[in-house]
Amino acid sequence: MGKQQSEIRYLTPPSLDVKKKKYCRFKKSGIKYIDYKDPNFLKKFLNEQGRILPRRITGTSLKFQRRVAQAVKRARHLALLPYVTDLMK
Repeated sequence: MGKQQSEIRYLTPPSLDVKKKKYCRFKKSGIKYIDYKDPNFLKKFLNEQGRILPRRITGTSLKFQRRVAQAVKRARHLALLPYVTDLMK
């Protein structure tokens, strides 16, 4: 009776999370101005409750995240976007 070695065998090789590099869609497509009068575009940066999605999820750069937040707030003020909702999408 020798040493008992516990071997771990996988049916499939363990997958390492290969995260795709996040990119700023504004820098990539060359958008300079974020229009607050376009609610369909701004809805891409909101979740179901109407909250602004953070940078770590959307991949937006800091400069454009500030502009998106300002545009969303202006659109909310003009009643183009809701402040709070149950199911927006």
